[in-house]
Amino acid sequence: MVGPRRPQFVLFGSSIVEYSFGQEGWGAALADIYARKADIFMRGYGGWNSRKAVQVLDEVFPKEDAVQPSLVIVYFGIMIQCVHVQMALMYLFLSMLKT
Repeated sequence: MVGPRRPQFVLFGSSIVEYSFGQEGWGAALADIYARKADIFMRGYGGWNSRKAVQVLDEVFPKEDAVQPSLVIVYFGIMIQCVHVQMALMYLFLSMLKT
């Protein structure tokens, strides 16, 4: 490792996160703002919803890891408003947020 340990920021979500590091994407902008100040990790899974995310939380964020993220940005639910595209009931979505 070169230099002091930096804080880790994790972007966790659906396609809005998966494609956030494209040209002029919000993930790329965040990485630019925190260049040399924090390590930015992208965990974006297109097509996923909060129900699937809850099932893999322990795999994506192992509790036994020596270094834990300083910041986690969770971004699921953008497809909630769409009809016939992995439609989730609002009460189910809200219960996933509490998990």
